[in-house]
Amino acid sequence: MTPRRLTLLSVLALALAWAWLPEFTITLLCYIGLYSMVAAGLVMLTGVGGMTSFGQAAFVGVGAYATAWVCTSPALAAALGGRLDPLWLPWLGLLLGLVLAAAVAWGLGAITLKLSGHYLPLCTIAWGLSLYFLFGNLEVLGGQTGTGGLPPLVVGGLSLAAPRALGPVIWAMLLLVLWALHNLLDSREGRAIRALKGGRLMAESMGVDTAAYRVKVFVLAALMAALSGWFYAHLQRFVNPTPFNLNIGIEFLFMAVVGGAGHLWGAVLGAALITLLKSQLQDVLPQLLGSSGNFEVIVFGLLMLVVLHRFADGLWPTLARVSRRFLRTDARPVRQAIALPEPQLPPAGQVLLQASDASKHFGGLLAVNAVNIDVKAGEVHALIGPNGAGKTTFFNMISGVIDPNSGAVRVMGKDMTGRPSRDYAALGLGRTFQHVRLLGQRSVLDNVALGAHRRGRRGWLASMLRLDRAEEATLLAQARRQIERCQLGAHVDARAGSLSLGQQRAIEIARALAGQPALLLLDEPAAGLRHLEKVALAQLLAQLRTQGLGILVVEHDMEFVMNLADRVTVMEFGTVIAHGTPAQVQADPRVLDAYLGGADAPIEVAQ
Repeated sequence: MTPRRLTLLSVLALALAWAWLPEFTITLLCYIGLYSMVAAGLVMLTGVGGMTSFGQAAFVGVGAYATAWVCTSPALAAALGGRLDPLWLPWLGLLLGLVLAAAVAWGLGAITLKLSGHYLPLCTIAWGLSLYFLFGNLEVLGGQTGTGGLPPLVVGGLSLAAPRALGPVIWAMLLLVLWALHNLLDSREGRAIRALKGGRLMAESMGVDTAAYRVKVFVLAALMAALSGWFYAHLQRFVNPTPFNLNIGIEFLFMAVVGGAGHLWGAVLGAALITLLKSQLQDVLPQLLGSSGNFEVIVFGLLMLVVLHRFADGLWPTLARVSRRFLRTDARPVRQAIALPEPQLPPAGQVLLQASDASKHFGGLLAVNAVNIDVKAGEVHALIGPNGAGKTTFFNMISGVIDPNSGAVRVMGKDMTGRPSRDYAALGLGRTFQHVRLLGQRSVLDNVALGAHRRGRRGWLASMLRLDRAEEATLLAQARRQIERCQLGAHVDARAGSLSLGQQRAIEIARALAGQPALLLLDEPAAGLRHLEKVALAQLLAQLRTQGLGILVVEHDMEFVMNLADRVTVMEFGTVIAHGTPAQVQADPRVLDAYLGGADAPIEVAQ
């Protein structure tokens, strides 16, 4: 049996048993469905996107209070003047709740998501508390007393007032949301979202606007919370501030972490586990302890310690590993690829990259001093120098990671001063990193396909509805070609983090090539490679040069460099001390003294 069939059978079994389940069980299942929506949003935000939020309960409140105000406000009723059937008021409330949640999340996200480390979670606590107290202090929303008398949802003349009637709608919406989120993660956009957690610098260099993606994920999680709040309001038919306080926000995050913060079905598992435990503990603990109180919070804290210690990734991954013994993997359907426009490479000899008097200092340290260098189409240009020469700083300047303090960097003839690295990628620049930057838990194919991000055009909605499958097939086919080109075909489905350092460097090169660049910047590509791997890399770079790519290589392996490069630039203490062909550089006394060990230690160039 496959996981997909097991899921369908489970949904069918729940549907068939629904009419015979006790009322209390039905109510619990409704709450599990509502909490799962919020927890799934936190999986996207925290587990996948790497942004911790304690304030999602406030967005649940936005959705609940929006529909409560629309359905009960005398002022709105007077303004509408009876022109709208009261049966449509809850749906107007849903629209208002989603718009308000998106607007508030966008505003808060644009400010707070610029923060990192512990500052971001602290900010989510601050605005979560602010919204909670706002709900309780606005008389128009009923203050601390709350708002009652909300009408039930009515669909096709059928009232959904009872939990037994509303529950199937809640679970149908939850399953639809999970399906859409699964499709989103299994796409070009999903790869970009996954790169937000620990790979933002790399993702920017692949053409991903990480700041915009962080805000979009934040808004998505808020919309899911608001949807849950709308259902909650019409299930309870009463709204007050208590269910939207900070404690509940922490509880939602707890659900996502316990279930598995990086897994969508982990949200459902976590919501079910915490809801059922809370229901039982609220009855059992007061009897055991002889007094009433929120003792279940103590148990949840201890449970969190156990889960984080024994199941760092949550319970769902462990459950999935056990289930693999009994389930076979779903066969992935073959997708029909489409033709993407192939970029036209510049003619040989055209200057692709030019740095003019580029300088960079950090405080009183002058790391790069008025460096002039250019890279032309159809050549390999090597940048060498001893440790501390400023090569990596200069490399980051010409790829948009940092800006020069003076001078200019031009790519394809365009001044790139102050431009982010994704703009460099859009002009046809691909790069690797001195210290390998990969999504270690993702497959080699996923990592390489991220390099082709800017070649796709389909957005989030198309991905959620699987309207991007043809484009996705094309991007994956392009990634597979580059994987084979870099001799990694046997590892296409392996976790990138499980491969050797040399293979990981090859993945980075394949990822850079997947974007069809005209200019390739390689930071120590031969580090960690064995002799035969270096030979294969040299052959690949020579082939790329023949095809018209311009290549800038920063490398310490002098034999590799001298046998490959057309031109060599040598830096020492941030300053260029030599420039020319490999033979000219080897004969330069300053290079021999500063880097190559003196005139008695020439580098042997293969003939």
